[in-house]
Amino acid sequence: MDSNLLKVFVAVANNKSISLGALELGFAQSNVTSRIKQLEKSIGLTLFHRIPKGVILTPEGEKLFKHAIEIVHKVENAVLDMQNIQEQKKLIVGSTDCNAAVRISTFLVKIHKDYPNTQLELLTGTTRDIIQLILNYKVDIAFVSGEPLNDELIILKKYEEEIAILEPKDTNAPNVILSFKEGCAYDEFLKNHYKRKGEIIEKSLAFGSLETILACVKSGMGKTLLPTNLVEKLGYIEDLKITKLDKKTAYIPTCLVCRKDSIPKISEYLKKMEF
Repeated sequence: MDSNLLKVFVAVANNKSISLGALELGFAQSNVTSRIKQLEKSIGLTLFHRIPKGVILTPEGEKLFKHAIEIVHKVENAVLDMQNIQEQKKLIVGSTDCNAAVRISTFLVKIHKDYPNTQLELLTGTTRDIIQLILNYKVDIAFVSGEPLNDELIILKKYEEEIAILEPKDTNAPNVILSFKEGCAYDEFLKNHYKRKGEIIEKSLAFGSLETILACVKSGMGKTLLPTNLVEKLGYIEDLKITKLDKKTAYIPTCLVCRKDSIPKISEYLKKMEF
């Protein structure tokens, strides 16, 4: 099976659009359409349903997709290995926004200093988003909240976090949870924490900014759960009521992970890295 055809297939599947897939690859749309037809003909199966707003995978396409992303990644990785067998030519880092706010700049600066020839790229999102990116070979290493349960991932390093429930300092807050987007590990933990205590959650509000969450907690809108180092970093440590949770109650370390089948060349360096 031609890996170049699979690369086109993966681009179209990820974008759910032939035109957007062509744009990502830098190909003409007609070229991409032709290659998809060529791939479908070679395996004798229809891989996409055409819909008004683009395309979606058929059941056969979904089955091929999980193999295709692995093959495409391995081919790209092999090319990088052959370009310079001694160096990490490129490192794509995924990170939760919480970790990015606290330590990612120091982390990237140190790698840049120690490996000046390595090209660095950063993608951020929720823990759920970042785990999906690393499973799909979109990032090489990732900072996620909590120990991942997926057997395809291994932990390179743990960073211990002091976790706390945050409330307004001078008023009683309603049981409204303020969180950072759907898929945030801290949000899921806090919801389950209140359920275990038998407390009713009035509603949950999601925001795209950590500073907005803390400002809204300060104003009395609700409560949230975050690491204390983040609260301090953003300048709210004196403005909020902070209830620290012990590790038996809330053990949510930040873990630096990678795929078992795609361990970076600098993995030993990352395990020992101090910053």
